[in-house]
Amino acid sequence: MKSSELPESSAALVKGGAIVPSQSRCSPVLTPLAYFLGQHLVVPAYFGPITITGQHHVPTAGPVILAPTHRARWDSILLPYAAGRAVTGRDLRFMVTADEVKGVQGWFIRRLGGFAVNVRRPTVASLRHGIELLLEGEMLVIYPEGGIRREDKIHGLKPGLARLAVQAEAAKAGLGVQVLPVDIYYGAAYPGWRSPAQIHIGAPLPVEAYLHSDESPEALKAGAAQLTKDLKVCLESMVSIRHDNNVASETSVSS
Repeated sequence: MKSSELPESSAALVKGGAIVPSQSRCSPVLTPLAYFLGQHLVVPAYFGPITITGQHHVPTAGPVILAPTHRARWDSILLPYAAGRAVTGRDLRFMVTADEVKGVQGWFIRRLGGFAVNVRRPTVASLRHGIELLLEGEMLVIYPEGGIRREDKIHGLKPGLARLAVQAEAAKAGLGVQVLPVDIYYGAAYPGWRSPAQIHIGAPLPVEAYLHSDESPEALKAGAAQLTKDLKVCLESMVSIRHDNNVASETSVSS
């Protein structure tokens, strides 16, 4: 599949009617510094006990999409802590909304692997960039619920993640894209100083399983829809198991 044949998706910046590619990069200076400070200073100093499970599911090479719940702005700092270069030797590439890449904050985000999605004027550019990153074997972070959801439950998932994953896998036979569900929980809607944090990384969903011999647009759309459904089931199951485990732990302590 040629890049010019990729379908439109919720993801690009438009300027003067022309598509402006949503490029991103990891600065060789800022990225290591940010990871070091997050790993050894910011996260340990702010949070209380941190529980991480399922790190063995995160591959050290090959294209992967981390699909986490989105409960607070801290998520984008905890994910590199749980699956970034100190754990896998890899830097994460974040798909973010266009509103977040403005001003000084945007300057840093673009140099720390973030690329923008313009949800109000969707075109093909950033979907193409996301596919290019997967073709290069990168690890992407895409929040399937969209914005931050404070409730401890899984909301409806946006279709963009699955569409991007399926399009990338279809673009190169045997690419091996994996989607990893991730449950993030803080014990409170607004995590405060010394709040606990739990990150549970689930087993991967191999995107190749959602492709068929028929790679028509309709077939790819159907595959993406099924991937979205399966991802939602996985996330719901992880939340349910974590809730049961937490209740059991609290009961054991109180007794």
